[in-house]
Amino acid sequence: MGKRQPRSIDEQIQDAAKICVVNGTQLTELRRIVLKLVLESQAPLTAYQLLDQLKVLRRNATPPTIYRALDFLLENRLIHKVERINAFIPCSDSDHEHHSVQFLICQTCKTVVEIEDHHIIDALTRAAEKQGFRPRHAVVEIDGICAACSGANK
Repeated sequence: MGKRQPRSIDEQIQDAAKICVVNGTQLTELRRIVLKLVLESQAPLTAYQLLDQLKVLRRNATPPTIYRALDFLLENRLIHKVERINAFIPCSDSDHEHHSVQFLICQTCKTVVEIEDHHIIDALTRAAEKQGFRPRHAVVEIDGICAACSGANK
């Protein structure tokens, strides 16, 4: 199987709307705007960075406005929250039903790369089950230095 062709932001938003229909939810105009802001960003964005951008379009936007939209986008697996930096990034494979991911977080440039290695999740699941624990969801966040930054530091 080859790599997928990159999709435009408009195509990604159309796909998100279809996912919402399948989930029995609706990608409202506000949710669509917030998703577009996340998709357009070259870096992870905090809720307040998103709120500042949203206020340019909707002056009356408040923190609850952005948090409700982000909660919806998270619940529908259209974005991810990177807990380590308390910021949001687009989901690279939102049409995937069971999506456990790992994030590589560069300490230098703050870039976040989403990877999905089932071996990592399988190993964590087996280790948890040996302890009598039944995991429901796993996210692994790995701090380090990306290739671009480590090359620049040589």
